[in-house]
Amino acid sequence: MILTGSEIVQEREAGRLCLEPFDSSRVQPNSYDVALGPTLLRYTSSPLDVRADNPTEELEIPPEGLELRTDRIYLGATVEVIGSDHYVPMLHARSGSARLGLFCHVTADLIDVGSRGQLTFQLHAVEPLVVHAGDVLGQVTFMRVQGERVLYDGKYQGSAGPQASRIHLDTRTVSV
Repeated sequence: MILTGSEIVQEREAGRLCLEPFDSSRVQPNSYDVALGPTLLRYTSSPLDVRADNPTEELEIPPEGLELRTDRIYLGATVEVIGSDHYVPMLHARSGSARLGLFCHVTADLIDVGSRGQLTFQLHAVEPLVVHAGDVLGQVTFMRVQGERVLYDGKYQGSAGPQASRIHLDTRTVSV
């Protein structure tokens, strides 16, 4: 089950989920709207390699905004620190940004129970699009867990700012 907006507020006040900083005007019927932080990462090599620590460069978003190209993935972060030991957060695009052709999470929208930090936006624009620091591009929902909870303690715990892929840390050669 998904938490309603009023339950998100109640559970935050009870300390069962983290949304900081919090702005009550961003509470929606079933979600909380989240904003883009001031920096982006982009990969600087091609092709990208699943088994490598792919190099990135950090881009500060200037006051006039930054144009996202269609042939790249950009990594941003929520302004908000988000997490819960009781609920599973899920990051989605807001319908308004999706209607501009902006993918905010590409494919990885599920955040493990017990994770806490700034969430990484995986931004991909289908047409050139200008974004600004502070733009409210995404929304987070919270799902109830059922069964024994095992809290996340992985490589992205406590993330601050956009995080590049660390999949190379758990890639093993498999005989085929």
